[in-house]
Amino acid sequence: MLPHWLYWSSLVLFPVAAGFLVHRERAQRDAGRPNLFLAYLFLVTAGFLGMHRFYLKSRWGFTFIPLFIAVLWTGAQVRDGREAVSLARFQSEHAERLLLHAKADVAASKEGAADRLAKAEADATVARENLAAAAHRLERANSIGRIAGLLLGLALAGDAFLMPGLVRRAREREVQPNPTETHPIVTDVPATPVKMPLAAFRPVDRLVKVTGELVAYWSVLAVMAYYYEVVARFVFNSPTNWVHESMFLMFGIQYMLAGAYAYRDESHVRVDIVYSHLTERGRAVCDIITSAFFFLFTGTMLVTGWRFASDAMAVGERSFTEWGIQYWPVKLAIPIGAALLLLQGLSRLMRDIATAFGRIG
Repeated sequence: MLPHWLYWSSLVLFPVAAGFLVHRERAQRDAGRPNLFLAYLFLVTAGFLGMHRFYLKSRWGFTFIPLFIAVLWTGAQVRDGREAVSLARFQSEHAERLLLHAKADVAASKEGAADRLAKAEADATVARENLAAAAHRLERANSIGRIAGLLLGLALAGDAFLMPGLVRRAREREVQPNPTETHPIVTDVPATPVKMPLAAFRPVDRLVKVTGELVAYWSVLAVMAYYYEVVARFVFNSPTNWVHESMFLMFGIQYMLAGAYAYRDESHVRVDIVYSHLTERGRAVCDIITSAFFFLFTGTMLVTGWRFASDAMAVGERSFTEWGIQYWPVKLAIPIGAALLLLQGLSRLMRDIATAFGRIG
């Protein structure tokens, strides 16, 4: 069971940490070369498959795969063995009860009791042998699994200790570009569709940009969560009851908060059969006319979204699942996203007015 506080704090802290790491990596002169953080990240998340070795371009990563396959195989054998032992134990206990009844019939000198006793003793002997064989197979599968798991754990622990040296040697093997080499200047790259807003609305533009980029990192968090679910379900036979619900709620929040960012970058789907053939001033006039529908929609979403969020906060609304996560932060994303979209739309409208009347600030 994932604690609620851990879920909500990860939605806040993970994008901030990811954005900081990306910014720091881009600022380094040797960006793109193997680094220690990513190597340890691969070791923790997929080291049992040797992904950290493959990241460092080392063939030693293939040594982890047979051990992991052995863990998977013995895990399946253990599951089947437990079911076999349970069934054999039930049959043995049933045979022992029949044996007791047969002995009681013999003591009471009932007719045919001796034949029933002989059959019950034979059945009980077979049941005991089946139980012992099933228990032996289960113990053997457990032993093989423990050995494979121990070897895999020792290999991972050894690589965790050796990781700084492995990364250093991998960086030394990287071919460094010649600083005197000249590169042709590409001149046919299309300009970005994002146009600078008016000076008064540049804080809005920065706010929308930062918000959109931060919630975009949630997609990486979703990959890690679903990866954890697959490993927990199929390797350890221990599926979670929170991954699916937490991720579709997270994507719902992302959808609301990233709407303004998509509008800023003009990434929304539009049928522009006529719009694409207009001049820049003509497009600005068209946007001014159609902005009435935009503000009507976003204003309605802002008001109704706030009603939904306030009602959810008032009653402390939670999901009806076993996890019981709070719903009010999800619904609070509706008015927040609508407010960001409204601010971005106002910035866009002012820019279009300035373009239509021949003044771009």
